Amino acid sequence: MKITGVYVYPIKALRGIKLESAHVGPQGIRHDRRFMLYEVRPGTNDRRKIQLDTHPRCALFEQAFLRGDDEHGEESAVSVHFLGEEGQEKADDGEGDETIHVPLTPDITSLAKIDVDLHGSPAKAYRMGDVYDDWFSKRLGIRTMLVYIGDGRRAVLGKTLPPKPTQTQQGGWISSLVSYVTRTQDPAGDSTPWLAFSDVAPLLVTSEASLRDVRDRLLGGHPVEMYKFRPNIVVDGEGEGPWAEDFWAELAISGSTDNDDNDDNDDGTGERHRENVLQLTGNCVRCTSLNVDYRTGNPGEGEEGSVLKRLMKDRRVDAGSKWSPVFGRRVPLITGYFKAMLAIGRYCLGLSA
Repeated sequence: MKITGVYVYPIKALRGIKLESAHVGPQGIRHDRRFMLYEVRPGTNDRRKIQLDTHPRCALFEQAFLRGDDEHGEESAVSVHFLGEEGQEKADDGEGDETIHVPLTPDITSLAKIDVDLHGSPAKAYRMGDVYDDWFSKRLGIRTMLVYIGDGRRAVLGKTLPPKPTQTQQGGWISSLVSYVTRTQDPAGDSTPWLAFSDVAPLLVTSEASLRDVRDRLLGGHPVEMYKFRPNIVVDGEGEGPWAEDFWAELAISGSTDNDDNDDNDDGTGERHRENVLQLTGNCVRCTSLNVDYRTGNPGEGEEGSVLKRLMKDRRVDAGSKWSPVFGRRVPLITGYFKAMLAIGRYCLGLSA
């Protein structure tokens, strides 16, 4: 089995960015969901989180990284481009008006601090300012606020906390793998788990085999793309059937691809280290965001709008969310032990508990 997709979403709810490779830190892939949009209610100024299921127009915003001019060429900003509805002419009132650049690490000393709450996990965040608020407001058709997590910290709630240490051994290429599930302190010395604007966990793993099953459920094999499921890591490979990930407790990442004979995570005995293992501790239950038509920014019609319904028959497999179907597995806090690079083409292996 191999990694076939790596995705990041700097501004939550907008289209993701597909990467060739990515390093993983305690809060997931670098820059993932560090920004979030809120709807500001007229009159009361109450804030409501903007997500695809309630604000499908978010599907019309495309993101891309801009890189700096220094020798390292690291990402310096995210470029957001408003695509507009397919077949609709956009009202462009100035050169470059449909694109705005958001710095990835803004100077928070000049930004106003506000209180935010996402899924019952509150934090301090920073308003990016009127320029960004006005740009998004015009295109979403509602009063909008862009916020940055900065040095804010959202508490990790419920079962997505890292599990207690365990030790397991598996056969095959990962024989004698010793997997210590968690580490109480990350390399920066911060011993308290926290989230940016990810819902409940830093990473989401999905499989191509399960996506193929979803397509088979739709009339005429209607094409539904993986980006609708908003994963961070996508895997595929022979021998792994649909929904195999339901039973994985771990995902072990190799250091090699087809074009790489040197496994940088191999100790010379053919065994892999615990630094290569991601823990999968929770299911991802789904909502009506699956039914959004990314061409129009509206709820889909026909089979385009029936994806959630087609999964309801036999994919409500999470006892804690019996009314919502499952697609994908969540990865909790990434501890200091994980050191493998996520890269398209790298081998991986799903390990059952």
